[in-house]
Amino acid sequence: MIDSQRYPRLARIDLPADLRQFDESELPAIAGELRDYLIESVASAGGHFGAGLGVVELTVALHYLYDTPEDRLVWDVGHQCYPHKILTGRRDRISTIKKKDGLAPFPKREESPFDTFGVGHSSTSISAALGMALAAQRKGDARKIVAVIGDGGLTGGMAYEALHHGGALDPDLLVILNDNQMSISENVGALPKMLARLMTSRTLNAMREGAKRRLKRDGFLWRFLKRWEEHAKGMFVPSTLFEELGFHYFGPIDGHDLPLLLHSLKTLKSLKGPQLLHIITTKGKGYAPAEREQIEYHAVGPFDPVKGVAKKAAGKQTYTDVFGDWLCDMADADTRLYGITPAMREGSGLVRFSKEFPQRYFDVGIAEQHAVTLAAGMACEGAKPVVAIYSTFLQRGYDQLIHDVAIQNLDVTFAIDRGGVVGPDGATHAGSFDLSYLRCIPNMLVMAPADENECRQLLTTGFMHAGPAAVRYPRGTGPGAKIEAELKPFVVGKAEIRRRGNGVAILAFGSPLAAAIEVGNELGATVVNMRFVKPLDEAIILELARAHVALVSVEDNAIGGGAGGAVAELLAAKNILVPLLQLGLPDEFLEHASREQLLAEAGIDAAGIRAAITRRWPQFAPQPFGEVRSAV
Repeated sequence: MIDSQRYPRLARIDLPADLRQFDESELPAIAGELRDYLIESVASAGGHFGAGLGVVELTVALHYLYDTPEDRLVWDVGHQCYPHKILTGRRDRISTIKKKDGLAPFPKREESPFDTFGVGHSSTSISAALGMALAAQRKGDARKIVAVIGDGGLTGGMAYEALHHGGALDPDLLVILNDNQMSISENVGALPKMLARLMTSRTLNAMREGAKRRLKRDGFLWRFLKRWEEHAKGMFVPSTLFEELGFHYFGPIDGHDLPLLLHSLKTLKSLKGPQLLHIITTKGKGYAPAEREQIEYHAVGPFDPVKGVAKKAAGKQTYTDVFGDWLCDMADADTRLYGITPAMREGSGLVRFSKEFPQRYFDVGIAEQHAVTLAAGMACEGAKPVVAIYSTFLQRGYDQLIHDVAIQNLDVTFAIDRGGVVGPDGATHAGSFDLSYLRCIPNMLVMAPADENECRQLLTTGFMHAGPAAVRYPRGTGPGAKIEAELKPFVVGKAEIRRRGNGVAILAFGSPLAAAIEVGNELGATVVNMRFVKPLDEAIILELARAHVALVSVEDNAIGGGAGGAVAELLAAKNILVPLLQLGLPDEFLEHASREQLLAEAGIDAAGIRAAITRRWPQFAPQPFGEVRSAV
């Protein structure tokens, strides 16, 4: 429960209706309490941090002036939604965020009527808000629609598609551009430079607005000023981009100046048609360490707010670390290698590469489709690009993966991080489907390493393969395999028998191998490290099918269309009748919890694999000492 002594105003706000009972003069104090409470809550439990601190004043202003949830607020992306959740009935549960059965880390429609649109990926808010505005307009509803998009989100092409469409339709829609020059890391490309020029134009804006106030809205001087304004904006201020798209541009203004925000929003609320308000904020505002180290404080674990986030001690290498080291080593060995990431330098492990090979490093912003086709274009000219991307984000570039890479059989390697169960970020970030959506594509080589050393070797295999190749690996650390320095490939399509047994043969694809070996040792089963999802090692599967009573496939991927399905298809094609138990992720979206909890719920940890096998074939369960196992 919130401490009403420390937070006397915030403790009285359970819903935005309570916020609106306060006098406007008290809102700065409420914003101060909200910021302090956010720091305290995230410090105790962890979560996304800097982005929420940057929109405290904006969140207070929006919920104070708009009749939410009747009026719609759409956040893009959800990193900045923590203050919104605190003010909309979830204040006392904010410390449960990202935990099992706790609050979702992003806006989620099922969680609250104030979360009007579910968000996990970027650049979707303007499209969603436009859809809401058009639907409301057609029904005759007078509700207001507001989309809040970060400048990082504006690097995604979908945002411009929505601006292009919406400006021509003249809907009643307000887009708020929250400009802090950051996504997870620094923004890249031409857009931040354009917005920086807008920031320097405040003198021009002040001159323009002052002159307007002094002139009558008719006559020669007024008409002259309007024409001068358009020419001046074109010369000095690239805000004409938004206005040419049909959005009336306002700003830039200080997004932490609450009285100014309120004044501006009151004006915009009274206007008809599409409007765009440009606000300047600071990511991490109000907490000095987060303002200084904006990348480090994007998302944090629990920490002491007095001391700040402790520096992480060196531990086991993560799969992301393995990829980052491999990328630098391979780039040193082959000058044709180029590294591409869609705004995930830190998350995908390209920090070292960006420093050591800056001329071969390309951060394209939040533009996954462009990232894939950029790689295709490079491959056309003899380069060997590596696209480092999360599994969930590659879904956004699926058309390009098929049309621009696979159909042309181009030499592009995809290093797919966060494959399978991801954990606290929830359904929007889970990599549950990549084996399914990759293995159905002709020309694709699809691999799943079982440990850190295999990750390095399979990345080498994919890079040396002439054609499109994908290596998908999980979040976090592996079993701790010793990593060999040599860049040596595997034989394509060749699996490895890790344990010879009888009765049941377990075919493990990727990270579940360690659990499969544990179960194999207990049940006396054969265990195979498959390594390759496409092409399968057909010879070894057929051999095991003839020598065993049953086969079990285990994968950290959706069962539907996954690696186990490939095994079933092979057996059916060869007319081999042998029982096949397919274990993997269920046909549902996995909610936020720890990776270990989700694996256990899906039944693909050791306990789950063992239980599934012995439930299907009780005769293979370990027998008490001295008893004889019955024949099948």
